[in-house]
Amino acid sequence: MIYHITTPYYHAKFNATDYYEAPSLQLEGFIHCSTLAQLKATAERYYSEVPEIMVYHIDENLLNSELKFEMATIGESFPHIYGSINKNAILSVQNYLNSSGSFDIKSE
Repeated sequence: MIYHITTPYYHAKFNATDYYEAPSLQLEGFIHCSTLAQLKATAERYYSEVPEIMVYHIDENLLNSELKFEMATIGESFPHIYGSINKNAILSVQNYLNSSGSFDIKSE
């Protein structure tokens, strides 16, 4: 299982399609994801000013697009999806509210 963080705005934008694309796909060529162990730190690093996030729980075995684990500048290997996320690979979506720059995400 891998995880992708988005906002309600971007989630709603692709609600009527059978795929999801994050803005990073056009900008960087891939969609950023995290492992469960990386999820809370990623949310707090990049979304501390966002009032609410949505986390996609993605079964990487169901992805139609290529998945690569690649080293990031912080020295950790992160999952990157090179293409759209087909919605049948998204097993569930969970909402989290921002509480003073923190999200109540459990890493286990």
